[in-house]
Amino acid sequence: MRQPLEEGRVTISRAAGSMTFPSQFMLVAAMNPTPDGKMPGESRSSPREIQNYLGRVSGPLLDRIDLHIEVPAVKFHEITSERTGEMSTQIRDRVVAARQRQQERFKEKPKITCNARMGSRELKTYCALTEPIMELLKFAMSDLNLSARAYDRILKVARTIADLAGSENILSDHVSEAIQYRSLDRQLWT
Repeated sequence: MRQPLEEGRVTISRAAGSMTFPSQFMLVAAMNPTPDGKMPGESRSSPREIQNYLGRVSGPLLDRIDLHIEVPAVKFHEITSERTGEMSTQIRDRVVAARQRQQERFKEKPKITCNARMGSRELKTYCALTEPIMELLKFAMSDLNLSARAYDRILKVARTIADLAGSENILSDHVSEAIQYRSLDRQLWT
């Protein structure tokens, strides 16, 4: 899984030779937070059992996943409330506009189709941060013990959040939100 996620291609080697195939895809996965499916504070599993369960997903694989978030159980009063969220058509319009920004940004680079495909050169060009925002990210990297690969993922996600907001520059709110999407990197889970 790591090679296709990282490189966008799969190489199969056999005695007769090796073949490389394109493999750009979006991985969407889900897992329970504990072996019995409950949140850690509600689970009957011991901390060691929870740690062993979560440890079944390798760190190098998690590093290659851009977003990982906790989804708490929905309470009954939330299900039955009259409150409505943002309309799907509004969300779609924002996504279409963000994709158009990305297409314009990468029009000279046909191999890069979206922010997630940026390499280190593009990160430096399109994800430049001001000094205060860099300090915020530096603090998060140190405090959460994040890897260099997680740093790249945070920048790509922050660039996408900025695009969705219609912002030319990445702001501290965008970086903070991107950091929040790294929940399995946090010490709570590791």
